Amino acid sequence: MKYKTKSAIIGRAGKRDEDGNGPVFIHLFNQNDPHKTAAVPEKFVDDHTKIHKIIFRGLDLSFLLAGSDILINNLEYLEVMEDPKSRGNLIITGKQKK
Repeated sequence: MKYKTKSAIIGRAGKRDEDGNGPVFIHLFNQNDPHKTAAVPEKFVDDHTKIHKIIFRGLDLSFLLAGSDILINNLEYLEVMEDPKSRGNLIITGKQKK
């Protein structure tokens, strides 16, 4: 699914199963660096469970050490889909302003 947004924070949510698969959260924001403010996500994308690996393609991203989350700024849109070839993999692409 494609989401028009300015930034996103992506991370693990909840417990893993015996194979190491688990839920992933994606929070979308209308401002950059939302972790530095009290910003509330404009959208919560929480429909991805039993994810083993996230594959990022063509995006500049930052790893937030405090929460082990991924931050993506300067977005025009973010596209999220489960890999049809490899079950349990989530592919995240998008377009960023440079």
